[in-house]
Amino acid sequence: MAFFPSTLWVRWLQLASVVVVLFGLSLVVFQALGLRFFSLLLYQDAHHLVSATGGLVPYLKLLHAVLGAVLVGWGGAMWIFASTLFAQGKTVGWVALALPLLAWFLPDTLVSLLSGFWQNAVLNAGFAFLFTPPLAATWRLFFRQRG
Repeated sequence: MAFFPSTLWVRWLQLASVVVVLFGLSLVVFQALGLRFFSLLLYQDAHHLVSATGGLVPYLKLLHAVLGAVLVGWGGAMWIFASTLFAQGKTVGWVALALPLLAWFLPDTLVSLLSGFWQNAVLNAGFAFLFTPPLAATWRLFFRQRG
């Protein structure tokens, strides 16, 4: 028996994916602003990272831009999975959204906490929350016994 998840959850996941893409694009296009954002987030000082010496600033901008590019790709993939497999009620669509989210969230958050940058763990929680409500709300629908 075929089923389709609520349009609300599909649209929610699509919007969450667009937020990830836009955040990633902002890190690519506005590298100095991204560096200031993370400097403020992690050090409560928008100029801490920007004032790094020894040629570190261009490298830090590169790292943030590369992170942004990865987010653009990941968010785009999440949008495609939400719009197709998930929207069609295919279990692999739910897994294709949840597994990468978990595979990113757990190690990134653990490393953030262990290194003392709890602020990044809070940011991670915010991004994870973008996807969690629809995945939690549809888990039973995707994994119930269907005969």
